[in-house]
Amino acid sequence: MGIQESVTEHMKAAMRAKQADRLRGLRGIRAGIILAMKEDGRDTLDDAACIAVLKKLAKQRRDSIEAYVSAEREDLAQKERDELAVIEEFLPAGPSEATVRGWVAEAIAATGATSPREMGKVMGMVMKAHRGEADGNLVRQIATELLS
Repeated sequence: MGIQESVTEHMKAAMRAKQADRLRGLRGIRAGIILAMKEDGRDTLDDAACIAVLKKLAKQRRDSIEAYVSAEREDLAQKERDELAVIEEFLPAGPSEATVRGWVAEAIAATGATSPREMGKVMGMVMKAHRGEADGNLVRQIATELLS
């Protein structure tokens, strides 16, 4: 069963169990998938396209959480956190921090970077080599730490 079908089945189960918060998150995922299908003119999406949609939705939720927290709207931030948790259930597990740290160390060695001013070279190399796998914020954080 693909991600698209799995989301639909989980929606049905959440409706039966009357789980309103979970259902809201699942409906958001389904809406994102349907929008992507309409944009491409397809009837279904393969798992790779669904993962791209899920990553986009997760990033939107993280940005919203950050905005709500800075505006001191914890109630709205919590709703976004709940939806993010549902989205992350369908995303494959990303690389561990140790793995990303290894990638950044390799990129630093390959580029010969020695200061934070050369972080662009390191970031570019890691993100190009591990497109879709590495979280840019984590890569930047580790690169800053290792180059300081």
